Amino acid sequence: MNLSYEQRRSTLYGPLREEGIFTWDHMYGEEYALASLHMIDEEFRKEIAYATEQLGLIFSKVIPVLQQGPDELLVELGIPKQALGAVRLSVWPEIPTLIGRFDFAQTPEGLKMLEFNSDTPTSIVEAYHVNGRVCQSYGVKDPNLGMAGHLRDGFQQLVLRYNQKGFETKRIVFSALDWHEEDKGTAKYLLNVSQLEGLFVPLEDLRVYEDSLHYLEQEQYIPIDVLYRLHALEKMAEEQDADGYPTGAHVLDLIARNKLAVINPPSGFLAQTKALQALIWNLHESKEFFTDNEHRVIETYMLPTYMENRFLGTSPFVSKPIFGREGGGVTLFGKDGELIARDLENDYWEQPMIYQQLAELETVEVETVKGLYTGNLLWGSFLVGGKASAIVARVGGKITGNLSFYLPVGLT
Repeated sequence: MNLSYEQRRSTLYGPLREEGIFTWDHMYGEEYALASLHMIDEEFRKEIAYATEQLGLIFSKVIPVLQQGPDELLVELGIPKQALGAVRLSVWPEIPTLIGRFDFAQTPEGLKMLEFNSDTPTSIVEAYHVNGRVCQSYGVKDPNLGMAGHLRDGFQQLVLRYNQKGFETKRIVFSALDWHEEDKGTAKYLLNVSQLEGLFVPLEDLRVYEDSLHYLEQEQYIPIDVLYRLHALEKMAEEQDADGYPTGAHVLDLIARNKLAVINPPSGFLAQTKALQALIWNLHESKEFFTDNEHRVIETYMLPTYMENRFLGTSPFVSKPIFGREGGGVTLFGKDGELIARDLENDYWEQPMIYQQLAELETVEVETVKGLYTGNLLWGSFLVGGKASAIVARVGGKITGNLSFYLPVGLT
């Protein structure tokens, strides 16, 4: 008997909701997770893994140099002054971050990296847990099979490295906003998969007390040694308590003084600024710093990116805020500056912008509860502990925003 789309969807996501691992298959009253399956071949799977790992090496090479650079350079790259000490902390210098996600477009010119979400990436539960369950239901091979082990190994190795650097690592807390279903669910999933002895504590219950970070439990202050935070460092830099005390700056100072271990490590925040893509492209165009093979990787998989607009009159381009997320503050322009598409949300517009050559995303037609939908396909590819890991696909408008669909992926 042929099931309707809605029946198939209920069969797939009903059990996941009941288990409490993936409860946001609908978001903001709209369908988010699709019951369709997008098939890829081994060749594409291998190439996106290769591009991910090679680009990870490029970022890993640049970040230690930046950590030794002058404050003026870091400020120019968008690092808040409150975070200058923290981002210089080197815990695992061979990797740019513990869990990062490169976003790629499959263009007529091949695979192109759009940005690197290296501070607080999401879509983790979808890639590492949900995708396998959907593939199992359809009886196809999961391109992310067994990769949750990358997360476990990465967390345990990073905590060990913090310990070897003299950090206390006994009391471990995973934290996110309690009201934000996706962030809270992601933090709890990572706590479980890490196999670390820790607990989930809402961000709202964290306190700076006696020059260390604590959480409140039954009116008791309990100190924290290791914090996994699904909370962006640039937001933390600005945070104040009700009395105007700069709590976020104090937490960043604790990190800089080896009094708090954080995951992702602060190097992930350095990698997050899109101004770093402009710096890498500048070094590439100058034929400096990188090896011949690294120049080839940059030329093949990165897009021309600058801190000023060099595209007007020559090619279509995008302007993006240096710390924007989920398509926030993004505008697409034609060659002569004509508007193609603009993000309609209010966030990130006050930030400095980078300018990047416009990449043409492939279009796909997918089934949804509202009928057939033709959208643009964006690929996320995780880098975990320096290794290429799980992939995830999103389908949306010309700008991939918060309400774009999650599309499960199978391997032919």
